[in-house]
Amino acid sequence: MKRVPASFLPPITLDSSGAIPMYRQVYEWFRRAIMAGQLRPGQRVPSTRGLAAELKMSRIPVSSAYDQLHEEGYFETFVGAGTCVARSIPCDALDQPVKKQSEASRQVSQNKTPRRISVRAALLRGAPQPWLSNLGAFRVSLPALEHFPVGVWSKLVNRHSRNQTRQSMAYGDAMGYWPLRETVAEYLGAVRAVRCEPSQILVTTGAQQGIQLAGQVLLDANDRVWIEEPGYPGARKALMTAGAQLIPIPVDEEGLNVAEGIRRARAADAVYITPSHQYPLGMTMNATRRMLLLNWAARTGAWIIEDDYDSEYRYGGRPIPSLQGLDTSARVIYVGTFSKVMFPALRLGYVVIPKDLVDAFSTARDANDQFSSTLYQAVMTDFIREGHFARHIRRMRMLYQQRRTALVEAIHKQMPGKLEVIGAEAGMHLVALLPEGVNDLAISKKAAELGIAAMPLTSCYESAPIRGGLILGYGGTDVRQIQQGIRKLGMCI
Repeated sequence: MKRVPASFLPPITLDSSGAIPMYRQVYEWFRRAIMAGQLRPGQRVPSTRGLAAELKMSRIPVSSAYDQLHEEGYFETFVGAGTCVARSIPCDALDQPVKKQSEASRQVSQNKTPRRISVRAALLRGAPQPWLSNLGAFRVSLPALEHFPVGVWSKLVNRHSRNQTRQSMAYGDAMGYWPLRETVAEYLGAVRAVRCEPSQILVTTGAQQGIQLAGQVLLDANDRVWIEEPGYPGARKALMTAGAQLIPIPVDEEGLNVAEGIRRARAADAVYITPSHQYPLGMTMNATRRMLLLNWAARTGAWIIEDDYDSEYRYGGRPIPSLQGLDTSARVIYVGTFSKVMFPALRLGYVVIPKDLVDAFSTARDANDQFSSTLYQAVMTDFIREGHFARHIRRMRMLYQQRRTALVEAIHKQMPGKLEVIGAEAGMHLVALLPEGVNDLAISKKAAELGIAAMPLTSCYESAPIRGGLILGYGGTDVRQIQQGIRKLGMCI
């Protein structure tokens, strides 16, 4: 018989001063636990010696209880597996409590009156998003996981796993692992022209947490925040958890329209922006508007939350310097992530914080989830310092450029005149505008049924756009999947 793994038991309560013999109490406890479904068929139970030691009692009553349970068919013993709950429970042990519990759960689920949740939670809930339910062609923000250097990464993980110290296994600093903070500060200064010291780096579980922390630290309920229209849906949700009042500001080919933002909400408290590669449309904010935005923030005391989510991948020239590097008033909160260049499950990102806000952000992070995994932070540090990170980015930049070219060619060849490609040659996705009058939500739902994860452009708007479109990720989609995916999209359209 296949060996059954040991399982945890619910707490056993016995009354040593009662009139009921101890063996009978042990017997009744196991019988009730089996009947109630607390112990599952096939689940292994402790040996008589082990249970007696745990209960601090003689082994004789435990053995007597086990013998009785064997005789009545509640227990069975297998060579090499020990004593287990019988796989076929006697008919008189019908699971009445479980049945009652199931009936109660069914009544709750069938109750047409909605159970109360907070107003904030209700706002965060949205319509189902079937285009996010699979990893098929065009899944947005998914890197080329099959090309990640798993062997190198595994060796680094093994190295640090074998050399765990007492300090590395204990509680970590809420701001993050110091060597990683030093490494990130050096990387951002060299590659993104970010001006910072390691003490200003806060390690997070990703950009989403960075935005959420910025909202919690900088905003009060009903504070007004500019957001790009269209813009990143995740940022909307993150800022809504802080109770912010979101003010959609349109973007055009030059990026966020700062003048329109000032006209709509001159005294706004903050702005969320993706200036280097606007999400989702892909344009870069020009220098004039960058300076207008920084000057407005300095005059009004507003905060700028800069999300630099995939700036490593630019194919038409060198990466655009960060907005934070131009800031002379310490108004910019710079947010970045390793999810796009590494793999999403890593859950590591970072925030660059003005010096006078470090304590506030550290306290907020500690209140959220204390700190990120020290093991993965240490591994990421070595991955960068030993040159693997830079090599991986170079390889992926070439690969993603090839995939973007293949996607554009497939669109022009298979659907001439139906889709209009927009966005700079950068990042890991592009936007394909649909003909006017075509419902992008309906197209995305149809495509999801065919295993295609094409995100509707409408989902990035507060109000319905004049023209819908599809956000097509090509990072995790190879050339063969691109060809097949575009053919299926053509069928849907």
